Amino acid sequence: MAPSWHAASRVHVPPDRPASPESRSTFFLTSTLLEVGGYLQSDRREARSWFGRNDMTTTTEGAAGQVTVLGLGDMGSAIARVFVDRGYRTTVWNRTASKSAPLVDAGATAAATAAEAVAASPLVVICLLDSTAVDEVLSAVENAVAGKVLVNVTSGSPAQARANERWASERGAEYIDGKIMGDPPYVGTPNIMFPFSGSRQAFGTHESTLRELGAIAYHGDDAGSAAVEFMAQVAASYELLIGFLHTLRLVQAEGVDVVEFADRFAGSLAAFPALLTSMSKAIKSGEYAPDLGPLNVQAALMDDMISHRDSLGVEAVRMREVKELMDRRIADGHGDQGFSSLFELLKRQ
Repeated sequence: MAPSWHAASRVHVPPDRPASPESRSTFFLTSTLLEVGGYLQSDRREARSWFGRNDMTTTTEGAAGQVTVLGLGDMGSAIARVFVDRGYRTTVWNRTASKSAPLVDAGATAAATAAEAVAASPLVVICLLDSTAVDEVLSAVENAVAGKVLVNVTSGSPAQARANERWASERGAEYIDGKIMGDPPYVGTPNIMFPFSGSRQAFGTHESTLRELGAIAYHGDDAGSAAVEFMAQVAASYELLIGFLHTLRLVQAEGVDVVEFADRFAGSLAAFPALLTSMSKAIKSGEYAPDLGPLNVQAALMDDMISHRDSLGVEAVRMREVKELMDRRIADGHGDQGFSSLFELLKRQ
């Protein structure tokens, strides 16, 4: 059963596709933060501006479409099931062949080898455990990929995506890298985001097919861009959540109900989108107005926050890091600037 945060989002979870424990890390983290932050809605608007529509209905193209799915873990199976249910001629392959049985019962065709599966369709979706598994499968299908479009939605780095694109190009295939920001039960609904990047021509050709999977956004020709988006979103989510946990520890130490505080803090988040936009514009221009007040003033507040945590035996390492950055920036003569100016100190020396 999915955690309670999805119940709060009022999203229907298909009963025939429950999430398993191994899918409850990155998938749940990203979908939760995306729903809270409104990212799915904003990227649906972006996708609509790129391609003119954002319905999740089956198209007439789907009835005649052909697609192969390599990898039938929770997410790969969910992807394949959507294609099958929406009328695509779907070929599936998995190293453990028995995992294909439910999809075959639903109408898919199981291939005996990965190479046979690739040969069956012009569009091949790869959804495996990690980049090592992708490398192994690509090696096995090397002689079958010419003329195919490979869409790899396996987690991996921007560098790995670019290397995969080079590999595909050298063998006559086109490559699209994708990442998955949501959980398996939401595949095929607007409540999961797939950022894509890579071959613009291939993406335009298969956009309607990929749109069956959820809300999508295209991030450009650089195959690594979707991974950049994914890793940045996940990193920001973890940074926010660990800060939140530190704060809950502080609140609890003071005898305040953590749930009631969390509800109040959630209401404060409404102001964050405008602040984030303002800070990013300051960073892009290099002109740092005193957002949140001048650093000279903020640094004094940080001293109070650190001593408060120390007095209660609550970890203050994050606050000390922020204070150190503020002190360095002030010492460099920028005490009149705002919090966003700390960006200038974050490049590794």
